[in-house]
Amino acid sequence: MSAIGAIKIQPLLLAGRSVRLEPLSVEHVAGLAKVGLEPELWRLQPAVIGSVDDMYAYVSAALEDQRRGVSLPFAILDQASGKIIGSTRYMDIALPHRRLEIGATWVTSAYQRTAANTEAKLLLLTHAFETLGVIRVVFKTEVLNEASRRALARLGAVEEGTFRKHLITLAGRARDMVYFSILDTEWPAVKARLESRLG
Repeated sequence: MSAIGAIKIQPLLLAGRSVRLEPLSVEHVAGLAKVGLEPELWRLQPAVIGSVDDMYAYVSAALEDQRRGVSLPFAILDQASGKIIGSTRYMDIALPHRRLEIGATWVTSAYQRTAANTEAKLLLLTHAFETLGVIRVVFKTEVLNEASRRALARLGAVEEGTFRKHLITLAGRARDMVYFSILDTEWPAVKARLESRLG
């Protein structure tokens, strides 16, 4: 898209073979809490989600960001069973700069190291580059999260650098964040790589 402001971010359903991404709502809270209270999921995150009330607050905050136009959150569902298995979102949306971030992604342990996360990323990236017309997609993860850093490198994202003491958790711990990105010019090769992994 050439016109600044022509991009519109609207809630939508994104569906693949293994997963579908539904617009997040408070109706997803119980299902997310059922699979998302594992302590390991939140060990390196800004806040620990340890109860249904915590999950409700997490979803409510995501929906408030959506109302402000800076986030578009999704629930991740397994296509075969229809069960909720995690969550992800577009965030830090900067439409005038044709840029957004994919983040706040988590998948319950039973679906880690399956096609779920890979296909979710493919669905989000395809929509971002091919429908929304962004030119840059950002990912960030904590320095300590080596598994996430390896996964982003396998995805084909380019590591750009570390922002030291960039974010602080609710408990007061400073987090060094590593930034990665994929540009529109890199997207065809990244897409081919993801489709090959899924195929």
